[in-house]
Amino acid sequence: MTSRPFLIAAAIAALVLPTAALAQTTDKANPYAGIDVSDDSLVRELPGFERRFAEVNGIRMHYVEGGEGSPVILMPGWPQTWWAFHKIMPALAQNHHVIAVDIRGMGATDKPGGGYDKKTMAEDIRQLIAHLGYSEAHLVGHDIGSQVAYAFAANSPEAAMSVTFLDVAAQPQSTRDLRLVPPRPLTGTFSEDFFLWWFAFNQVPDLPEALIEGRAHILHGWFWDQLLYRKDALTERDRAVYAAAYDTPDGIRGGNGWYQAYAQDLDDQLTYPDTLGTPSLGIGGLGHPLLVELMEARFSEPRIEHLPGVGHYVAEEAPEDVIRLLTAFIGRVEAN
Repeated sequence: MTSRPFLIAAAIAALVLPTAALAQTTDKANPYAGIDVSDDSLVRELPGFERRFAEVNGIRMHYVEGGEGSPVILMPGWPQTWWAFHKIMPALAQNHHVIAVDIRGMGATDKPGGGYDKKTMAEDIRQLIAHLGYSEAHLVGHDIGSQVAYAFAANSPEAAMSVTFLDVAAQPQSTRDLRLVPPRPLTGTFSEDFFLWWFAFNQVPDLPEALIEGRAHILHGWFWDQLLYRKDALTERDRAVYAAAYDTPDGIRGGNGWYQAYAQDLDDQLTYPDTLGTPSLGIGGLGHPLLVELMEARFSEPRIEHLPGVGHYVAEEAPEDVIRLLTAFIGRVEAN
């Protein structure tokens, strides 16, 4: 006969063991715990640069600046911060005043409840340029930052000395028709699938914050594995910096705000001039074909360069090429 204590113990085990097993499969410890990812520590690695804040367009914007000369504004994208440009900032600062920003919703910049349409974010940057004492600047954007740069050139062309897009320009109107179901079963390799699933996921209210908080390194790992061609371009420290920036509900919500504004962005683009005359450069890796398509359609005499064997994060995968192409381009613009 089975004893009563044994039955009680078995019942408790039945309740506890599934919970313990679940904890083992869902508890994803941050592998970067203990790594110093503070902006102060990062800036100390860039001699001659300092971090500052500016009150612009109703928000407090964080930026890192250094060097002297004509102003060059660097705007990163998702899921990164100003640190995305750390490999090219020292070289650019030899001849320019370099300002790498955390755009609205990113890093140490405010993350308000709205204003994530790229037209408003471009106004953030225009006011930052004025705050710095300039009437115009060269604009360099990557990913979401490129979308802000495009909106800036369209809305404030008098303040755009030039615009450079790194792997992405603006979202084309065809973004409205993106598939929710891929044309064939996914292989697990983005270069073969080109399925932009996160465009939809990042637009869902509240759910991403609940799922990703404390686990941004897991989400980011997929992107580093799929969109980096040169896998060693990001160090463990770099990955830790970006994970920390998107590990909190506010950080996740701020970044997702850029995607949630896409419908407004596409509507705004319909009001922009068909062709923009701002001197333009595109430097493409993985996104080169789409870069060509948009720039040739929307800019007069665009200059477009392709970096074979480079993925999406061109400033980190091929910094020497980006420095060479960007400095030569800006030099030609200023010589004219």
